[in-house]
Amino acid sequence: MKTRNDEHMMSEPIPPGHTLDAVQPPEWMSTTGREAPIDPMAHVRQPVTSAHMIVDDKVSDTDSVTISPDGKIIHGRFGDLGPQEGIPLEYLALLGPAAESAAVTSKLGHSGTLLVYGATQAAGMAAVQQWRGKAVVAVVGGEHSGEEHMMGIVKGLTKEPGFAVEEEYAMLKKNFSDMVKATVNGSKLDPADPETYLSEFKENALTYSIAYPHNRPAAVGEDHLEFVGKEKDREMFRDNMDPYLEQYPVGSPPIDQNMMGENFNVEQYQIFKSKFGTQTTCVITGDEVGDFAPGHLLSDMILAPEGAPATMQDAEIPLEFSLTRNDVDQPCQPAGPVAGAIIAVTPYLEAAVKAVSAAKTMREKGEALQFLTDAEKNSFAAASSVAAQATKVGAPVYVVGGTLPGFEPVEVTDKDVKEALSSMEIDWEIGKSRLNYFIQNFRSCDYPVYEDFAVHRNIQGSPYQIIVTK
Repeated sequence: MKTRNDEHMMSEPIPPGHTLDAVQPPEWMSTTGREAPIDPMAHVRQPVTSAHMIVDDKVSDTDSVTISPDGKIIHGRFGDLGPQEGIPLEYLALLGPAAESAAVTSKLGHSGTLLVYGATQAAGMAAVQQWRGKAVVAVVGGEHSGEEHMMGIVKGLTKEPGFAVEEEYAMLKKNFSDMVKATVNGSKLDPADPETYLSEFKENALTYSIAYPHNRPAAVGEDHLEFVGKEKDREMFRDNMDPYLEQYPVGSPPIDQNMMGENFNVEQYQIFKSKFGTQTTCVITGDEVGDFAPGHLLSDMILAPEGAPATMQDAEIPLEFSLTRNDVDQPCQPAGPVAGAIIAVTPYLEAAVKAVSAAKTMREKGEALQFLTDAEKNSFAAASSVAAQATKVGAPVYVVGGTLPGFEPVEVTDKDVKEALSSMEIDWEIGKSRLNYFIQNFRSCDYPVYEDFAVHRNIQGSPYQIIVTK
């Protein structure tokens, strides 16, 4: 077979039938009059005309939207919404919870700190994002507190000085109260004590020298030098392992604790720390780095203290750890008093509150609590902890996304609906909206069985908002 390197390759004529025009495309590709044939086995997606929430373990007709023949959006609860071209249809199905949260946050005045329980529920997530005060303290219910990805999302929605925690943390009422207090009043770290850092470093250095002695090929544990294999390979094990480990940093020589206490002070620690900066700079710039053995450097400085090198600078580098400057104290700015608490109804919380509220006497209430499931107990305790932080300062507590005994339902006005729609609308210049949901869409218009599967998925506790489109 000839190749491109063959001296006669480029001079041979092209054989007949090997030109670009030899194979003609199908007629329908070169003309506009005939459409491409449709594969009879191909699936054709049906147009979506409505979107529905899952409420009370069934597809809701109230919390739903339908597209009318003239292109208007008809909400099952709020009626005609107009065209609404800038809002996804799936978002509009969640307008009810969003409008309830808009009504409550408006009543609370958008000032100070807002407490939210059930931050991954539709109404709770809307409240977290619609609040225009300085901070939101969000608590994720037990249904989703184990979802690491969703917990990360909620933490991203609660900007500093606010925070987000699982309901298991809110159950620790003293710890939770301290964190709320730090958010409300601001927190300030104690002044940095260089001697404290120095003593901790000495303790760690001594522990390191014992765990990784310099007489090993590298700073590794003893288990790396244990032979595990066939007996015939034992003789050559160290001959192979030692050269392999030599590519890694060496361990630390023995450290005299008494001499360390006498010679290694804060100034020496600062000089030792600066050597890491020099080494890092060489690695970044590609300069010769040599063998960098921190254990040996420390041992040499303990035996013979060094003076500060000319290259060591104590410049104002943001967030740099320094022993000579007391600037590690970065205070948390106060967010202001607790404006109120919003409790988004979760399945576990609803079951727990109804069971306890149905009891009349104190004995009956105790028995009701005793027979709750662990998930229901945790939910009841965490929600009570959140509500207690508001009631102890005289702030109101509202319930959204459902009803609970003892709380009045939220009244939603046209103004609240408009505010919710405004927060949902996408700013096409940046491609974002003020209110964002994380949705799992089930297209029952294509596969009717998806409707039943969506209900099942919602019962199982999906961290996403389940929407069924028809």
